[in-house]
Amino acid sequence: MPVRHNMQIALDEGEVTEETLTVTFPNTAVLYLRTYKKTPDKMKYVIVTPGGTVQYDIPIMKVQSYTLDDIFEKRLLMLIPFYIFSHENRFSEYDSNEQRLEELKAEYQDILERLDGLEQQGFIGAFDKRTIIELSGDVIREIAQKYENVQKGVGDMMRGAMIETEARTILNRGISQGISQGINETKRKTALIMLHDGELSIEKIAKYSGLEVAEVEKLAGSQTV
Repeated sequence: MPVRHNMQIALDEGEVTEETLTVTFPNTAVLYLRTYKKTPDKMKYVIVTPGGTVQYDIPIMKVQSYTLDDIFEKRLLMLIPFYIFSHENRFSEYDSNEQRLEELKAEYQDILERLDGLEQQGFIGAFDKRTIIELSGDVIREIAQKYENVQKGVGDMMRGAMIETEARTILNRGISQGISQGINETKRKTALIMLHDGELSIEKIAKYSGLEVAEVEKLAGSQTV
C-alpha cells in the first residue's frame, strides 16, 4: 500500500481526545512483481516527526512466490492480474513449444473457472470479475509483447472471457426486466456485440447469447450486407 495512502487512512481515522490526536497506521506491505535472489523479505518503514523518528519493518509480497491455490485460498484476488509475472522467464519456451503453451493456457482456464465459481457463490460480483479479467489481459499484452503465441494463446483467452462476461451481464439485465420481447432483443444485441468483435465462433455465440445457431447465422449475414 503506498505511503501516501497509509497516511491518508491514518488521518481519516484519527481520533481527537481533548488536545491529543491519535492516528493508527494500517497494516501494510509492498508488492514486488519481479524478484531476484537478493530481493529481501522485508523493508524498513521510517517516519520522521518533530518529536522523533519511528521505524518498523513491513513485509514484501513477491508475486512469484504465490501459487494459484494460495491466491484463491487466501482471497488475494488482486494478485491475479500479475500472476503472469511468475511465468515471465519461460515466455520464450511457451512461444516455441505448443505443449508448454497449452499448459499455461490450462492454468488460465483454471483461473477463469475459479472466478466463475466465486461469482456464483456471491463472493465477487460481475463487475469485479470483469475488472480482474480485463487487467489480466492488459498485463499480458504489456509484458508479452515480443511473444506472439503467448499473446494469441493466453491473451485471446482472456479477451474471450471478458466478452463472455459482458454478454452475460447484458443478458441478465434483460432477463431481470421480465419482458419477453426485451429478453429476445437483449439476446440479439448480445450476439451482435460478439459478432462485431469477431473473437468467437457462431456456435459459441449461440451458446452464450441463448439464440439458435440459425438465428445467429442470420444476424451474421445481415452484418455483411
